[in-house]
Amino acid sequence: GKAAPGEEVGVLLCDVGDAGSLATMARQTRLVLNCVGPYRFFGEPVVEACVENGASCIDISGEPQFLEGMYLKYNEKAAEKGVYVIGSCGFDSIPADMGVLYTRDKLKGTLTAVESFLSVKSGPEGVAVHDGTWKSAVYGLADEANLKKLRKQIGYAPVPVVGAKLKKRGFLFYSPEFKEYCLTFMGSDGSVVRRTQRYLHTELQETPVQYGAYVTVGGLGSVIKLMFMGMLFLLLVKFNFGRKLLTKYPEFFSAGCFTKKGPTQKQMDGTSFTMTFFGEGYSEGQDPQNGKPNVKICTEVKGPEPGYIATPIAMVQAALSLLEDAASLPKQGGVYSPGAAFSKTKLIDRLNKRGVEFSVISKPEV
Repeated sequence: GKAAPGEEVGVLLCDVGDAGSLATMARQTRLVLNCVGPYRFFGEPVVEACVENGASCIDISGEPQFLEGMYLKYNEKAAEKGVYVIGSCGFDSIPADMGVLYTRDKLKGTLTAVESFLSVKSGPEGVAVHDGTWKSAVYGLADEANLKKLRKQIGYAPVPVVGAKLKKRGFLFYSPEFKEYCLTFMGSDGSVVRRTQRYLHTELQETPVQYGAYVTVGGLGSVIKLMFMGMLFLLLVKFNFGRKLLTKYPEFFSAGCFTKKGPTQKQMDGTSFTMTFFGEGYSEGQDPQNGKPNVKICTEVKGPEPGYIATPIAMVQAALSLLEDAASLPKQGGVYSPGAAFSKTKLIDRLNKRGVEFSVISKPEV
């Protein structure tokens, strides 16, 4: 029989450096939640063990190269075995990916484009992120050329642009809505949302949504500080000794944002995020291939501190959705982004009940 959540669960020791121990673990479960990153170094042995031994697997990676690499290597095998490998089920990138789908489902008509703006608010104690995330960023940026190669290898089908083309914004711009400067968001959200939209378009013939991801950074002072840190980072990341410096002294090079200890309880209690989605599209009966978008919608996803509070909530609810909403998952196993796997499940309802809340802010009829 299957153990109900909450029954006594023993401890199984396993090590990503010991394939046998991973296989033993995977054989004893239906689902593995993998929290061991940076995934570019430690992720693949877990995926391999799960796929080979018939267990599904969820992770919280925000590393596009790992996520898309696993798709290339294990998608067919996972489908054969009937298991689901679903990456990026933490703060990267469930709020963005499910937020776009939520926005689409709440618009009367056809959603054709969305921009999201992430704002992280912190209390008097400030904000801190664990240096594991910092390392992932250091190695991810150092290796961008290989991500391009990987995408060529996968040979993604092009996704048609439906509706008015979403304007690309500059890397840095001022937003009148937020009265703050904003930057292109460097996380995995863009790549994850695009994979979901490609899947929903090619497999389910749904209208693909164009997407842009941004983050608010505050006033001019914050921008100058960030630009200075960013230039230093980009300079150092190119060289081996620079990467060593960056990974050895995360606090220094991130002005205290990334620490080897991660945030204190007080910092976590004072931190929250809001992701705001501005969507546009065409009302029912309007042909998206003709004319300008004539409906707009604004939605948001709000939640607690991203790294240590929102991420586990997202991951555990994704896991429950995988186990309990099984009839609503894609018919076939495979390597999926969260939106591709969960678009028909109750995941959003589950998140709403746990404090990662999706809501409609406004629907101005244009």
